[in-house]
Amino acid sequence: MKAFKLLVLSLASAAIVSFSPTNKKIIVIDAGHGGNDMGATYNQASEKQIVLGVASKIKNLNKSEDYEIILTRDSDQYADLSNRTAMINKLNPEMVISLHINRTPGSETDKKGHEIFTQNSDASKAFAEKISKKLGSCKIEEKNLHILRESKSPAVLVELGFINNKEDRDYLSSEAGQKELAQKFIEIINEK
Repeated sequence: MKAFKLLVLSLASAAIVSFSPTNKKIIVIDAGHGGNDMGATYNQASEKQIVLGVASKIKNLNKSEDYEIILTRDSDQYADLSNRTAMINKLNPEMVISLHINRTPGSETDKKGHEIFTQNSDASKAFAEKISKKLGSCKIEEKNLHILRESKSPAVLVELGFINNKEDRDYLSSEAGQKELAQKFIEIINEK
């Protein structure tokens, strides 16, 4: 009888331990815009749809035992900047990556490629350098944007390309392009 009680006790302990919450670090992916805020648009392509596609793919591709990916939005809904940064600050993540798409005035542009904006912090700038190495060398600039200024955690804002550049637009709008970008972000997050 004692052996049976010991067996039940050890099985119960193992079950409790296996269902205990893990101490995963949190990475927040902020898909800019949403709802009635389209962001940059070009014909049928919209920033809000593209960045949500990339953000969702980052979350789905994450298999890390060390990090949990949390999205500020997982559907076409609008959350104002104050609510988004309040959510971020409550989560206290390791890093915040805000995804956006650029647009210049005029219908088409020769400008293409990504840009990264940082906070005035060493962690933000170091993370921007990692992103630039993985996505390709680009302009990195400290900027006073709400999501960067109000986030207490290290944060970067990544402009993934120009919606009014055909090459960027075709890549960013495609399933393959979004999946490739998401995979690169997973690799960046998992770099030690």
